Amino acid sequence: MEYKDILYSQEGGIATITLNRPETLNATTPRMQEEIAHALATAAQDGEVRVVVLTGMGRAFCAGANPRALAERGAGGWHEGTLHTVAKTLWQFHKPVIGAINGPAVGGGMDLASLCDIRLASERARFSMAYVRMGTIPAQGGLWLLPRIIGLANALDLIWTGRTIDAHEALRLGYVQAVYPHEEFPHRVKEYAQRLATGPTVAINTAKALAYRFLAVPDFLEALRQTDEAIDLVNATEDAKEGPRAWLERREPRFQGR
Repeated sequence: MEYKDILYSQEGGIATITLNRPETLNATTPRMQEEIAHALATAAQDGEVRVVVLTGMGRAFCAGANPRALAERGAGGWHEGTLHTVAKTLWQFHKPVIGAINGPAVGGGMDLASLCDIRLASERARFSMAYVRMGTIPAQGGLWLLPRIIGLANALDLIWTGRTIDAHEALRLGYVQAVYPHEEFPHRVKEYAQRLATGPTVAINTAKALAYRFLAVPDFLEALRQTDEAIDLVNATEDAKEGPRAWLERREPRFQGR
């Protein structure tokens, strides 16, 4: 697939998907949705890719759907069959996904950020669940995701008011995991991604799978049982042997991702 609305690159185990419509603050289009989903499928199938970084080109992360298009086509018809393509693909994606929030993430853009496993923010990042300003509700999983990330009351506050929060308030709420000076942002994101890309892949991916699965497992003892099953698989990997060996030899582990 030829990409027009995104850029895709892969280096050192890190796949980077960059929303590439800076003239519209990376407002989403049906084509962009399809391209993101295709890029994620490519990264999922590439054995060299261990972590994905999702970011935006220019001064915004993603402005969500274009209000003009909403007015012309109606919120109900926007994106038609592609509306949940990215949400479903990201939810089922088994490798770590880092949201590198370089600027404003608004409406569907904030939903997209919420679909990432973690979020690292530039100090220029801004967040708004702006759907209410269009007279509608979060469309791409935000009503499910946001309460689980920052708590129900905090989520409803943002959803009901549509107010904008800066990166530091997002950090205080636990929505982002770190805020970096804008000039350092690309380097700090790469540094974090490299840490995951050189880590024990099976353990990292298994931890992700179980953490999400356990959102729907209310029984702690059942969670322990499933963890025991997973531990047997993880401990059979070469990386699980390399970790203790490196510790005994007082050196950094050299994980191979298997």
